[in-house]
Amino acid sequence: MIVKDQLHRTLTFSETPKRIVSLVPSQTELLVDLGLIDSLVGITKFCVHPIHLRNTIAVVGGTKTLQIDKIKALQPDIIICNKEENTKEIVEACEQIAPVWISDIKDVAGNNEMIRVLGEIFDVNDIALALIQKINSAQKEFELGITSKASRKVAYLIWKNPYMGAGKDTFIDHLLTLNRFDNILSIKEGRYPAIELADLKDADVILLSSEPFPFKNKDLLELKNALGKPVHLVDGEYFSWYGSRLLKAFEYFKKLQIA
Repeated sequence: MIVKDQLHRTLTFSETPKRIVSLVPSQTELLVDLGLIDSLVGITKFCVHPIHLRNTIAVVGGTKTLQIDKIKALQPDIIICNKEENTKEIVEACEQIAPVWISDIKDVAGNNEMIRVLGEIFDVNDIALALIQKINSAQKEFELGITSKASRKVAYLIWKNPYMGAGKDTFIDHLLTLNRFDNILSIKEGRYPAIELADLKDADVILLSSEPFPFKNKDLLELKNALGKPVHLVDGEYFSWYGSRLLKAFEYFKKLQIA
């Protein structure tokens, strides 16, 4: 079997991979939802869905701080990475152990293509295609439900000290657009630009993500007092996790009320 990853790298397998190391939390969740939990032999400490995984599967470190020797000892047939989550150095080290499949997700179409290819690699095509169909249906239903919603200018913050936000060419920016939010940080240089409070003056609403920085109510009040604008805490997993989480994301977006 010959397949390409989302960086257009070619991978060749003589048989269906049976031992998987996943170095991306959202893709770990996807692999479980594709029925591949018994094939997972290694995950990261950030692979928290389903919650019991870290008690039953070997943890090989974080997404950017891995124990390469531990991965090697697991004898994987394939290692699943992501361009943004994992460094070039990690990928190169993993390639000395097993074929590395890398995702690069910027929109729903890319997300669904990832699901389709992983379905092909692991011979779970029917499950993968059914999941894609569900995601497409959920997106269509969601977008029909907000056709009359007025667009609002937003800034989506992911970090503090310094403040950083989601900019252009990111999965978060794509999902903001689907929610009829106009991302004011998309004009900034870089995908996750560092910003000053002055950069938020044109926003109608500020969104504070629960990850990677765990914004809390005290941060909300601090920004609200400083800017005199509505500020809301949002679940970052629904705005930044791809894979099967996207199906749950559209349900979350339907219930998300931002005044």
